[in-house]
Amino acid sequence: MYTFLLIGLLLAPKLLLSQPGRIHGAVLEEVSHGEHVHLEPLPGANVVWLGTTKGTATNANGHFFLDVAVELPHQIVVSYIGYRSDTLMVNSVHEEFEIILRASQDLEGVEVRGRRPGAHVSSMDPLLTNVLTTSELQRAACCNLSEAFETNVSVDVSYSDAVSGAQQIQMLGLAGIYSQIMTENIPSVRGLGQPFGLTYIPGPWMESISISKGSASVVNGYESLTGQINVELKKPEGTERFHYNAFASNDGRLESSLTAAFDLSHNWSTMILAHGEVFDNQIDHNHNSFLDHPLVRKYNVMNRYRYDRHGVMDSQFGFNVMQENREGGQTGFFENGADFGSGQYYGFGVNTTRFQAFARTGFYLPEKPDASIGTQLQFTHHDHESHYGQRPYNGQQNTMYASLLYTNSIGNPDHKFVTGLSYLLDDYSEALNDSVFDRRESVPGAFFEYTYHTHERFTAILAFRADRHNLYGTFLTPRSHLHFNLNEYTTIRASAGKGYRVPNPIAENTGLLVSNRRIVVTEEIRPEEAWNYGGSITRRFRLFGNEASVVAEAYRTDFVNQLIVDVDSDPGKAVFSNLSGDSYANNYQLELNVEPIRFLEVTAAYRHSDVKATIGDELRAKPFVNRYRGMVSASWATPRNNWQVDLTSQFSGKSRIPDMRGQQLPDLPGEHGMATHSPAYTLVNAQVTYRWRSMDIYLGGENLTDFVQKDPILNPHNPFDEGFDGSMIWGPLMGRKFYLGLRYSIER
Repeated sequence: MYTFLLIGLLLAPKLLLSQPGRIHGAVLEEVSHGEHVHLEPLPGANVVWLGTTKGTATNANGHFFLDVAVELPHQIVVSYIGYRSDTLMVNSVHEEFEIILRASQDLEGVEVRGRRPGAHVSSMDPLLTNVLTTSELQRAACCNLSEAFETNVSVDVSYSDAVSGAQQIQMLGLAGIYSQIMTENIPSVRGLGQPFGLTYIPGPWMESISISKGSASVVNGYESLTGQINVELKKPEGTERFHYNAFASNDGRLESSLTAAFDLSHNWSTMILAHGEVFDNQIDHNHNSFLDHPLVRKYNVMNRYRYDRHGVMDSQFGFNVMQENREGGQTGFFENGADFGSGQYYGFGVNTTRFQAFARTGFYLPEKPDASIGTQLQFTHHDHESHYGQRPYNGQQNTMYASLLYTNSIGNPDHKFVTGLSYLLDDYSEALNDSVFDRRESVPGAFFEYTYHTHERFTAILAFRADRHNLYGTFLTPRSHLHFNLNEYTTIRASAGKGYRVPNPIAENTGLLVSNRRIVVTEEIRPEEAWNYGGSITRRFRLFGNEASVVAEAYRTDFVNQLIVDVDSDPGKAVFSNLSGDSYANNYQLELNVEPIRFLEVTAAYRHSDVKATIGDELRAKPFVNRYRGMVSASWATPRNNWQVDLTSQFSGKSRIPDMRGQQLPDLPGEHGMATHSPAYTLVNAQVTYRWRSMDIYLGGENLTDFVQKDPILNPHNPFDEGFDGSMIWGPLMGRKFYLGLRYSIER
């Protein structure tokens, strides 16, 4: 392992954190917790060269990267509404800056205070990107990535079945497999890790989440069809030296997480991240003989390092080890000590071991002020053994990802490009029942992305990549983005591009294993291929005397080929085939953010989805996709931010349920289970947080309306007979829940 890490350090990933043609720094603010004052990042602060319009804004972590557009030495001006501006002299691009802004004081004893929004849309990013900061993530329990989107209408999270606890997301009306989920710009939740991968990233480890819709950058590969979700984890050089989070819920779920950063020397620093989860309470509230939630034991540890040789290189590398055990099924399986595969009681179990090692390095090129070289390297080993009743399903995946990136300008900083090479190796070994599915995918690729940027008003990106797949030939991926600031209040974006992905039929449809459906593959499955295009308008204005914004967006995804899973034609089968006909997804969304009174933030959003595919020679609405979805979320805090109250209501419209009318369900009365559409429903979540010095105590409730899908398992008392099906899930499986948590932090 040490040899691998050494190689990773020398060869490894990511574009530079700062470039010789840029200055880099961080903008912070003083925040009081009782008698203690500490520094927190200030996202959205403006950094401008004095006497010019050349500038930028700080990101979710308070960092900024500003191109040198003047002759040095020269001054920069740092400002933020409600804070006193600061002016600093920049003598060299090798300097790093830490600027602390303090709240404005117009009169003695009168202090101007305000709240930073926890989520914001970057006006500088050419892609429509919604950034969720730490403060937004802490508005709910957020024990892992699957629970990070409760206050966001762009991403839906649902269960894939009623037994395993596997969760999946939807974005732009399509399943999460079409969105590229990355950790620090390297694809992470993919392949055999798809069913439970959202739970592999603990919430307290996360620093921010960026949600980009539509066609994504070609730099990160060809797999994104509807957008990207990038998770930034806490880093050794961050403002937080120590953080501990403890969580307990009334249903018996216990979790604990900690992060600790250490400076080893002037150049070296490290961070340890640890997480543990236990859920061993057997619950069957609906008395259908099945546990409502699987029993879970999980251990997750990461150790990461940073080496920063100022002006020469910057490298981060580390490793992550995770082990998880899940067990579920009928209560009789546990009460009678049955073995997995038993024909007497239905038992579900999966034991997962996962290892990752990564390295990302940026190299400075002093002789070329606008140039930089970055490398990325990651290795992932995933191994699981599982039983779904009498169906054993085992899998192993080894993945290596590597990329080399070079960025520079053409003539002047308004014309930039990034180009490079990448390599992806996926080695899969799967066994379902007595069938073995092995394959090795080897994909070298090259990419080029040109960016034209002028006067902070217009940005155009033209990009192209070509990949050679050893099994499926050449993938050609063109993508483009336009970004135009019509004025200081209005931003227009448009994008178009193509994407590919090779499906993993079993891993991406494990919910079907919780049934007695026979899986039928009618032909050799080809790669999925789709075009995505759309755009958005962002308008900022003043309402109720405070800043407000509205975002209107529309996107369409057109499939050239898609893996079609037909569970309509025959209730005893799940038929896998390639697309033969049309398949598309239209998605329209409107979102309003406003502060009607001071210290109260309100978000209201509405989304309409029209998603159809040719299933069984008929163009039908995709199952389990809500026709509409709405959300109203409010967050209020006291002036000193020691109390905070968060309330979120989510409204889900009807969705189509696969046609089960031909199914014989002898154990179910009347027409139960024969509905063609799910009902509309509302979920309400709330949380109250009290901050005292370095400690937060939070108390919350989820699904306060106590709405659950009635009888989510068809024919549950005869799990080995025809008609048993736990995959027809359209709504919540767990009722009202309350939780209590504690956060303790030590800042630098």
